[in-house]
Amino acid sequence: MGSYRKDRINEEVAKELSLVLRTVKDPRVADAFVSIIKAEVSGDLKFAKVYYSVLGGDKKEVAQGLRSSAGYIRRSIAKNMNLRVTPEFTFIEDNSISHGAHIASVLNSLDIKPESDEEDESSGADD
Repeated sequence: MGSYRKDRINEEVAKELSLVLRTVKDPRVADAFVSIIKAEVSGDLKFAKVYYSVLGGDKKEVAQGLRSSAGYIRRSIAKNMNLRVTPEFTFIEDNSISHGAHIASVLNSLDIKPESDEEDESSGADD
Protein backbone atom coordinates (compact mmCIF):
# COMPACT_ATOMS: atom_id res chain seq x y z
CA MET A 1 0.00 0.00 0.00
CA GLY A 2 1.36 3.39 -0.97
CA SER A 3 2.33 5.80 1.77
CA TYR A 4 -0.11 8.42 0.49
CA ARG A 5 -3.02 6.00 0.78
CA LYS A 6 -1.86 4.84 4.20
CA ASP A 7 -1.62 8.46 5.42
CA ARG A 8 -5.15 9.16 4.19
CA ILE A 9 -6.48 6.05 5.94
CA ASN A 10 -4.67 7.00 9.16
CA GLU A 11 -6.17 10.49 9.10
CA GLU A 12 -9.65 9.23 8.29
CA VAL A 13 -9.54 6.59 11.05
CA ALA A 14 -8.40 9.21 13.59
CA LYS A 15 -11.19 11.57 12.52
CA GLU A 16 -13.85 8.84 12.72
CA LEU A 17 -12.54 7.67 16.10
CA SER A 18 -12.91 11.21 17.44
CA LEU A 19 -16.55 11.20 16.36
CA VAL A 20 -17.28 7.69 17.66
CA LEU A 21 -15.76 8.42 21.07
CA ARG A 22 -18.47 11.02 21.62
CA THR A 23 -21.10 8.26 21.42
CA VAL A 24 -19.43 5.81 23.82
CA LYS A 25 -21.70 5.31 26.81
CA ASP A 26 -19.06 3.90 29.17
CA PRO A 27 -18.87 6.51 31.97
CA ARG A 28 -15.10 6.05 32.26
CA VAL A 29 -14.73 7.38 28.71
CA ALA A 30 -17.78 9.65 28.47
CA ASP A 31 -16.93 11.65 31.61
CA ALA A 32 -13.31 12.31 30.58
CA PHE A 33 -12.17 14.53 27.75
CA VAL A 34 -10.40 12.11 25.39
CA SER A 35 -8.59 13.48 22.33
CA ILE A 36 -7.30 11.30 19.51
CA ILE A 37 -3.78 12.41 18.67
CA LYS A 38 -3.15 10.06 15.76
CA ALA A 39 -3.87 6.59 14.42
CA GLU A 40 -1.39 4.26 12.74
CA VAL A 41 -3.02 1.51 10.70
CA SER A 42 -0.92 -1.48 9.66
CA GLY A 43 -0.37 -2.18 5.97
CA ASP A 44 -2.87 -5.05 5.90
CA LEU A 45 -5.49 -2.94 7.77
CA LYS A 46 -5.88 -5.59 10.49
CA PHE A 47 -4.41 -3.61 13.37
CA ALA A 48 -4.29 0.03 14.38
CA LYS A 49 -2.44 1.85 17.14
CA VAL A 50 -4.46 4.77 18.43
CA TYR A 51 -2.64 7.46 20.39
CA TYR A 52 -4.90 9.44 22.70
CA SER A 53 -4.65 12.11 25.37
CA VAL A 54 -6.85 12.50 28.46
CA LEU A 55 -7.78 15.73 30.20
CA GLY A 56 -9.81 15.14 33.32
CA GLY A 57 -10.70 11.76 34.70
CA ASP A 58 -8.50 8.94 35.93
CA LYS A 59 -6.10 7.85 33.17
CA LYS A 60 -6.14 4.19 34.21
CA GLU A 61 -9.93 4.13 34.28
CA VAL A 62 -10.10 5.76 30.84
CA ALA A 63 -7.66 3.15 29.47
CA GLN A 64 -9.83 0.34 30.86
CA GLY A 65 -12.95 2.00 29.45
CA LEU A 66 -11.39 2.26 25.99
CA ARG A 67 -10.33 -1.40 26.07
CA SER A 68 -13.80 -2.50 27.11
CA SER A 69 -15.44 -0.30 24.45
CA ALA A 70 -13.13 -1.50 21.66
CA GLY A 71 -15.79 -3.79 20.16
CA TYR A 72 -18.39 -1.03 19.97
CA ILE A 73 -15.81 1.38 18.55
CA ARG A 74 -14.74 -1.15 15.91
CA ARG A 75 -18.36 -1.82 14.88
CA SER A 76 -19.06 1.90 14.59
CA ILE A 77 -15.94 2.48 12.50
CA ALA A 78 -16.95 -0.42 10.21
CA LYS A 79 -20.34 1.21 9.65
CA ASN A 80 -18.90 4.66 8.98
CA MET A 81 -15.89 3.73 6.83
CA ASN A 82 -15.73 1.70 3.66
CA LEU A 83 -12.68 -0.46 4.36
CA ARG A 84 -12.10 -4.03 3.28
CA VAL A 85 -11.06 -4.93 6.83
CA THR A 86 -11.83 -3.00 9.99
CA PRO A 87 -8.72 -2.91 12.20
CA GLU A 88 -8.47 -4.05 15.81
CA PHE A 89 -7.60 -1.02 17.91
CA THR A 90 -4.83 -0.82 20.47
CA PHE A 91 -5.12 2.33 22.56
CA ILE A 92 -1.87 3.97 23.69
CA GLU A 93 -1.81 7.00 25.95
CA ASP A 94 0.15 9.94 24.56
CA ASN A 95 1.47 12.41 27.12
CA SER A 96 2.91 14.86 24.60
CA ILE A 97 0.24 17.53 25.18
CA SER A 98 0.69 17.58 28.96
CA HIS A 99 4.48 17.38 28.52
CA GLY A 100 4.38 20.37 26.15
CA ALA A 101 2.22 22.33 28.59
CA HIS A 102 4.71 21.58 31.37
CA ILE A 103 7.63 22.76 29.23
CA ALA A 104 5.74 25.94 28.32
CA SER A 105 5.02 26.68 31.99
CA VAL A 106 8.70 26.15 32.90
CA LEU A 107 9.82 28.46 30.10
CA ASN A 108 7.31 31.12 31.14
CA SER A 109 8.51 30.97 34.74
CA LEU A 110 12.14 31.72 33.80
CA ASP A 111 13.33 35.26 34.48
CA ILE A 112 15.49 36.09 31.48
CA LYS A 113 16.44 39.65 30.59
CA PRO A 114 16.13 40.65 26.94
CA GLU A 115 19.44 40.68 25.04
CA SER A 116 19.11 44.37 24.11
CA ASP A 117 19.39 45.39 27.80
CA GLU A 118 22.57 43.35 28.22
CA GLU A 119 24.16 44.93 25.13
CA ASP A 120 23.34 48.44 26.38
CA GLU A 121 25.00 47.75 29.74
CA SER A 122 28.17 46.32 28.17
CA SER A 123 28.53 49.19 25.64
CA GLY A 124 28.12 51.78 28.41
CA ALA A 125 31.00 50.27 30.38
CA ASP A 126 33.45 50.83 27.49
CA ASP A 127 33.06 54.66 27.51
